[in-house]
Amino acid sequence: MEDMLKGLRKSMEKTTFKGLEFSEEQRRRVHKNINKKIESEEHLQLAILQLLLQEKTGYELTQLLRARGIQQFEENEGFLYTLLHRLEQNGVIASSWDSAGYKYYQIQDKGRKMLRKAEKNNANKRFGWKEMIQE
Repeated sequence: MEDMLKGLRKSMEKTTFKGLEFSEEQRRRVHKNINKKIESEEHLQLAILQLLLQEKTGYELTQLLRARGIQQFEENEGFLYTLLHRLEQNGVIASSWDSAGYKYYQIQDKGRKMLRKAEKNNANKRFGWKEMIQE
C-alpha cells in the first residue's frame, strides 16, 4: 500500500501539484486538519442516520463511520453507544435483538424527517457556496 501511495505522490508531483508550493506553516495546518478528531455531534448524528437507512449493528456502524473518517469515538466506543441510546430514547432510531444476541439499530420516521431536513439544509449551504464562487 505504501508503495502505491509513493507512486501516486510521484505522479501527482509531476502533474497536478507541479506548480504548487506550500510553506511549512501551511503544511502544518493541512496535517492538523487531516488528523483532526473532533467532529460536531450534529455531523456524527447525520452520518449515523444516513447509515441506519438500512439496519446495522453497533459494530457495523463503527466500521462505516471509520470509513467516513469520523474518529471522535475512536478511543471511547462507549460514546457511540451513548449517542445511539439517546437517539433511541428520542424516537429517532429503534433497536431490536436477533436470535443470535446481536443488537440492530434502524432509523424511524422521526429520524427520516430529521435526515431529510438536515440534508436539505446542507444542500442549500452547498448551493450558496456555489453561487458565491461563480460571482
